[in-house]
Amino acid sequence: MQTAALGYFVAEMTHKASWSALVAAAEFVPTALLSPIGGALADRWSRKALLVTGMLTQGLLAAALTAVLAFGDPSPGLIALYALANGIVWALAFPSMQAMLPDLVPPEQLPAAIGLSSANWNLGRVIGPALGGIVYSFAGITWVLALNAVSFLAVVVAVVPLHIAVLQHPTDHIIESIRVGWRFVRREPGLRISVLAMSTNTLLTAPFIGLIPAVVVKVFDETKGWNAALITAQGLGAVVAGFAFGSVAERLGVRKLMVVAMATLPGTLVLYGAAPRIWLALPALFLVGLAYFAALQSFMTIAQRRTPTELRGRVLSVNNLVLGTFFPLGLLIQGSLADIYGLRAITIGSALLMWAVLVSVRVSRPGITVAVEIEPTRDAVDAQVGS
Repeated sequence: MQTAALGYFVAEMTHKASWSALVAAAEFVPTALLSPIGGALADRWSRKALLVTGMLTQGLLAAALTAVLAFGDPSPGLIALYALANGIVWALAFPSMQAMLPDLVPPEQLPAAIGLSSANWNLGRVIGPALGGIVYSFAGITWVLALNAVSFLAVVVAVVPLHIAVLQHPTDHIIESIRVGWRFVRREPGLRISVLAMSTNTLLTAPFIGLIPAVVVKVFDETKGWNAALITAQGLGAVVAGFAFGSVAERLGVRKLMVVAMATLPGTLVLYGAAPRIWLALPALFLVGLAYFAALQSFMTIAQRRTPTELRGRVLSVNNLVLGTFFPLGLLIQGSLADIYGLRAITIGSALLMWAVLVSVRVSRPGITVAVEIEPTRDAVDAQVGS
């Protein structure tokens, strides 16, 4: 609800794609800076306590923004600062939530659990924009944000009863603890390939998410109802990807699924960027969401499977760092270029560039992704941690 409402609110206020991109990017910038700390905390403190604290803090921040909107007229800069604060809390708490998941299911069910977790999260992205669009239209943005603030309590109620084992507190300094996690990712072949693939995918294709409100306003000259519809369409694609991920990964393997999703995604973005009418952009965005989140879930599954429990928070924080670095960077680049050359040209151009990169890697390094299929042994893991 909040993402859709604030994105449209800023786009309507400024009529600039760069402002919409800045607000969306501000929430991800802290992930690049602080997710390594969040990952290290998740490997040394109670993951459940960290998550609950983060959710309560985000709820308080949302309540504060609600009050500002109710009694004042915030500038887009102030909204960007709020997004930054919200991103700081998320960067510190999110690795704990990710690291908890393998403790809740048997190892063979982990891909399905990751898919269902993603589907659950994206159901909120489907229902939220639709509900937010209705509330926005009839009651205004203040009520959208007020409902969002209350919703954080539901997460706390769901998490508190869970019984999650508390890890043994590491004795090394937190900076050294972060270095151990990074060193493990760098030296573990499957994780290294997955992170490189995720970096490319995030930089070139992920910015479509933050630029949807600008497309509604600048390309199609439509209203907030269509903004909610487009966000819902790509969210539905993500939900389908989440529900299907476990069974498809079991048949194809995570490696092949990752490759297929990354190769398909640019084509769906071309369809979206070239859509002549906004109603044709809806099915195109459904396909974009399906392909993008299938690839993202592949990266997360590889990280979860190839990492020992005691390093899980730190390794997953590297994935978060990739998202937090390359998503806002891609957003700012594409948003700025779109103000000059147009959103259609930039969306299609970034998709074609992604295809060019994939073809170049295929030609120059055939079989490079095989490493993600090879099951790491405990001896290899211990050697990579200690070396």
